[in-house]
Amino acid sequence: MKGNMEERAERLALYIIENRATVRAAAQKFAISKSTVHKDLSERLPGFNRTLYQQVKEVLEENKAERHIRGGIATRKKYKGT
Repeated sequence: MKGNMEERAERLALYIIENRATVRAAAQKFAISKSTVHKDLSERLPGFNRTLYQQVKEVLEENKAERHIRGGIATRKKYKGT
């Protein structure tokens, strides 16, 4: 999904907001790297769509706050086999 970076940033933001997705999930869905997702959302998006940036920022902050819980669940599954 190369091409217009502004359009890509907007589509990424909408995907993350609609699906409450993580950066990793969005990167996998759009076949780009996590660093590209971060750059699009944190540097490019605020320059042309501030309201969308604020919405996606809320989702990303929520994901960041919950990631230690997800990591614990993944570790538990790994060692308990459930």
